[in-house]
This record gives sequence, C-alpha cells and structure tokens, in this order.
Amino acid sequence: MTNFAEELSAAVAEPGDRPALKLDDTVLTYGVLDAAAARAAGMLQANGVEPGDRIGLQMPNVPYFPIVYFGALRLGAIVVPMNPLLKGREVAYYLSDSGAKILVAWHGFADAAVEGSEEAGAESMIVQPGEFERLLGAAEPVESTVERADDDPAVIIYTSGTTGTPKGATLTHSNVASAATTGRDLVDAGPDFVGLATLPLFHVFGMSSVMNVALRARGLLTLLPRFEPGKALEIIERDGVTSFAGVPTMYSALLHHPERESYDVSSLDLCVSGGSAMPVEVLRGFDEAFGAKVLEGYGLSETTGMASFNLPDRERKPGSIGVPVGGTEMKLVDNDGNEVPQGERGEIVMRGPFVMRGYWNKPEATAEVMRDGWFHTGDIGVVDEDGYYFIVDRKKDLVIRGGYNVYPREVEEVLYAHPAVREAAVVGIPHEQLGEEVAAAVALKPGADVTPEELRDYVKQRVAAYKYPRVVWIADELPMSPTGKILKREIKIPSERQ
Repeated sequence: MTNFAEELSAAVAEPGDRPALKLDDTVLTYGVLDAAAARAAGMLQANGVEPGDRIGLQMPNVPYFPIVYFGALRLGAIVVPMNPLLKGREVAYYLSDSGAKILVAWHGFADAAVEGSEEAGAESMIVQPGEFERLLGAAEPVESTVERADDDPAVIIYTSGTTGTPKGATLTHSNVASAATTGRDLVDAGPDFVGLATLPLFHVFGMSSVMNVALRARGLLTLLPRFEPGKALEIIERDGVTSFAGVPTMYSALLHHPERESYDVSSLDLCVSGGSAMPVEVLRGFDEAFGAKVLEGYGLSETTGMASFNLPDRERKPGSIGVPVGGTEMKLVDNDGNEVPQGERGEIVMRGPFVMRGYWNKPEATAEVMRDGWFHTGDIGVVDEDGYYFIVDRKKDLVIRGGYNVYPREVEEVLYAHPAVREAAVVGIPHEQLGEEVAAAVALKPGADVTPEELRDYVKQRVAAYKYPRVVWIADELPMSPTGKILKREIKIPSERQ
C-alpha cells in the first residue's frame, strides 16, 4: 500500500461503523468518512484535477478538512494545507509557488481566498456547510485509489521559516505513512484511542501526529476548531479523551485555567508536547494536576513532524526531546560538518524515513539543508551519555553579547520558574559596544504582579553575569503562531523600556 489514502479505505473494513471523527454533536463513522472522501475526489476530478496536481486546502479543524485531504490523495493529487488566517497576498504566494490548480477554502475566510486565487490564476471552491454536502452528494464517487510510488509527493507543507519567504517542504506518501505508524506505536494507540485535535490540521504536527495517527490507530478524532482551554477541558471530559497533543502554551493554558479542577480529566493517559521546548515547571505542574504523562518530542515540517521522542517505557528526562525514533539517525555537527564530542553543542542533523524529498521547486535551498545526505535542522543541541537529545537553541536565535554566546532557551527556563511568569521570550537587541544585548519580553499569569526590575534581578542571581537580560518589559500577550509557538521575530521592542 503506497498511496496513503488507502489507509482510510483499509480502516472501513475493520469495521466501518466505528466513529472516526467528531465535532460536538456531529459524528462521522469510518464508512461515512471514506464515502465522503470518494465523493470529494469525484468533485475535484470533475473540476479537472489529475494525479500530481496541487490542491490548496485552507480550513480550520472541521470534518471537511480530512474529507478533502483524503479525497485529493485518492486522486493522486498533492495537498497543500494552508492557514485560514492568511491574507490575500499570502494565499496568492502559496498557490503560485506550489502551482496549485484549485483552492478549497472555508467560507469564513472567503474574501482572502478568492482574492489570492484570482491573483494566482487558480480556481477557488468555498466550503459552506450545507451547500458543500449538496455538492458532495451530486458528485460521482471515485471508488478506486490512484497508485503512487513511495517517493511521490503527498503533501507540501509550507514552513514559516525565520527568514525570507516560506518554502514548501515536500512530504512523500512514504513519509506520511511512516510517521503515522511510528506515532501510533509510540503512544501504543489502538481502536480505543480518542485524540483531541486542538492543533491545526493544516500544520504538520496536527496533520501527522494527531489526524493521521488517529486514523492509523482506527481510533476517534474529536475536533476543536479553535483552541480555548475551557472548551478543551469540556471535550476531554465529554468524549473521554485519552491523548492530547499540543504545544507548551496550550499545556500552560489548561494548567492555569481557573475552573480546571471542576472537570473530570481522568481519561487522559499519554500526552505529547512539541513545537518548542516545554518549560520544566509547566511539565511537572501538568503531570501533577492531570495525572497524565507528558512526553516531549521533536520534529519539523521537513521531517513530517517526527524525529525523536521520550519513550513511554523509558526514563523521561524533563527538557529533553528524547531519543531518535522510527529508524531516524541523528547526530550533532560543528560548522564544518564534523561530529562533536558527547556533551558538546552542535547542530542537529538527521536522516531517515521522515525526512522530506526536498523544498518544492527550490533545488538550491534543498541542497543547502541536505548537505552530505543529512538534513540540517538549524537547531543547536547536546546529547547526554544515555543518547537523549536536548535542544539548547535555534542557530538563528543565538544572541552574541560581547563575544559571548547566550542561548535564549537557558535564560527563558529561569524566567519560567518565576511564579508570576506565564510566558517569556528572550531575544537579542542591537547594542553599540557589545553588538547585541540580551532582552526579555514577559507575559504574566492572571492577577500576578512583578516589576521588570524584580524579574531582571531574579535572573541575575541565577545565571552568569553576561547572560541575564539587561532589558526586560512586561507585555499583555506575546505574538503566537497558529500552533501557539511564540514568534520571536514579531516581538515589538518598546522604545521606552526598563
């Protein structure tokens, strides 16, 4: 079985009347989901979609997303998942860069979708609940699945990237299938698996580690279109959610929700955190409050969201991204590509079944990150004597203060340990004499009160003199990506600062 869409067809045989998808009161069985995907394939085919064509898919976490996703794959088309919040200009870039033929977009964001499609010369199909069901009903179902080779593209995921325009990480059918199987095995998921999809399905983490893992396990995926901690707690109780995958800010929001203790969350078993490093205080607090084990993992858009993981049956090391999984090889190298000794910092490079085929139509950018046959992540890590990896920073995030390397992650850990701090981001700001100065933007927990001076002194007492932030300011909120990752490049540095 090579075309990943066959995974859905196979699930129907085991048997098809089990629930596959849920959005509040709406429940779709595996049989219904497969039938809907067959009609979505027919609808796309009637609009001229052929094997190899790219299909933009711009939707929140609603059942239409997997219906169109698997319908497109069934035709041998390539899915280009897109954030519904993109503006018209950005939509046009994604569609033009991927050469997409059609954009299937959610009605709530129709203006930008239509504007971007027109600019890119692509058709747009707006998904309006009720109306879309009629379109599916009128379509001729495509019963067979187009054969694909292992290394044929299945999905193009655009990386947010810290510099320049987004690049399309081209993931193959083999990448997607391998990640789904490994994800299922890591959390030992079976038909009784109930996964909560709070992570956007258009993002590699939500698509691969949540949606595809639930399908591979033949479990139930319960959808939350927009993360809101109170609603998430309600769904965990209502649906008996067994597994939650999220980014650290989501765990923090659940942990600090004022009515958390009134919800029955005893069904939760294993939770997965990724996207950025989980502050140790949040990890321990969540464990204690929810009675569920949080395992940290690591992956990128370019590696189908998979690479390393803290294994359930091995020691969990807080702050570690675990050990390589699923046949992945990882090592740490210096700027010349030489492996660094154990315990020393180096760039994480990897190869294995999850690594992308390359960036879509960008051979030079692909060659740059795939040097010597290894994917270069741009993340700086160390590995301990047990083979556990720890990310100490992004290569690009490094602050060089007066010739000294300051890794923001280390300083952020100290800030997170302060009882008043909800979120913290450490960045470098220009300095005439030193080149860069260490600065910190901090958002406080509700009702907390602390001054920038107090925070600065708190860190000063706990790190080397060159590391503590001379500049600290309190912000109401820190800028976030759709997955809840703090976007350092969008942090506004106040002109008047402490």
